[in-house]
Amino acid sequence: MILSNLAMACLSYERTRASRLHLVLVVLLYCISSEISSSFAELQRFEHAPKDDGSIRFLVVGDWGRRGFYNQSKVAWQMGRIGEKLDIDFVISTGDNFYGDGLKGVNDLAFLDSFKNIYTAKSLQKQWYSVLGNHDYRGNTEAQLSPALRKIDSRWLCLRSFIVNAAEIAEFFFVDTTPFATKYITDKKHQYDWSGVSPHGAYITNLLKDLNVALRKSSAKWKIVIGHHTIRSAGHHGETQELVRHLLPILKAHNVDMYINGHDHCLQHISSLNSPIQYFTSGAGSKAWRGDIKEYNSEAMKFFHDGQGFMSVNLTRSDALIVFYDVLGRILHTWKLNKQLHSAF
Repeated sequence: MILSNLAMACLSYERTRASRLHLVLVVLLYCISSEISSSFAELQRFEHAPKDDGSIRFLVVGDWGRRGFYNQSKVAWQMGRIGEKLDIDFVISTGDNFYGDGLKGVNDLAFLDSFKNIYTAKSLQKQWYSVLGNHDYRGNTEAQLSPALRKIDSRWLCLRSFIVNAAEIAEFFFVDTTPFATKYITDKKHQYDWSGVSPHGAYITNLLKDLNVALRKSSAKWKIVIGHHTIRSAGHHGETQELVRHLLPILKAHNVDMYINGHDHCLQHISSLNSPIQYFTSGAGSKAWRGDIKEYNSEAMKFFHDGQGFMSVNLTRSDALIVFYDVLGRILHTWKLNKQLHSAF
């Protein structure tokens, strides 16, 4: 009897031990999965109040970081002049912020030489919302995303993907597009810093999921998505097929009004023929003039400029005014959208 009780006690102990071990394993797996999922967290949100009259005005420039060369300084000067005239609220950068291989670290002088000491106009001392481009991924991406840069220049805000909400007037969805393009993953000529975005499949899946949810919940009058890479383009790089396959269906499903990008070093406007989306390329902040323009549907193509410049956007609850400027500040193209008419697709 005593032996029987002892056996039962031992069996009970082993079961308890196994149960505790199972519990420890569950906790460890949860911690590991939480750590993994934390790098794919829900899109961070920022608030940017519109003007008292309910309008929002901003400039868009991309592919600019060349220490003032290739007319970057001239484009910056015109941005300052137009920015003052429009009384802009902020500036959007569409990526490739620092050539040729991003930043080496938070103390890289390229941040001063290509940004802080170039965009010096009073009107440009506003918040800059920036995404990463493929050239930025060739450097230390964490440095470009670091809050340490904001201590050097408080204007700078660059994250992989995030949302800027301007009351109920507009919501801006910034999307990290470089990890979508498989050619960078297989590129043997350049090194890319994939820390924070691996494994790619899980990163992209979670990003698209978060974007889909955010767009579905948005009640803003204007929904604007910003990424570095093109979806529609007649420029040198052409269309990014991975974005056409994976990102574009989400934009169409939620009646996004504008997709704004850089990557192609030009200024460009293409209208979707089967949705409200207007595709705007502003990637002419410095080096441009590639000269290899592809043929494009003449009905969809509204404007193309193979040269340097930038664009401005003026939003109200009912209307949007988009203007493209060249390196001399001359108006090249103007497009007006009425929200009621624009939504009638």
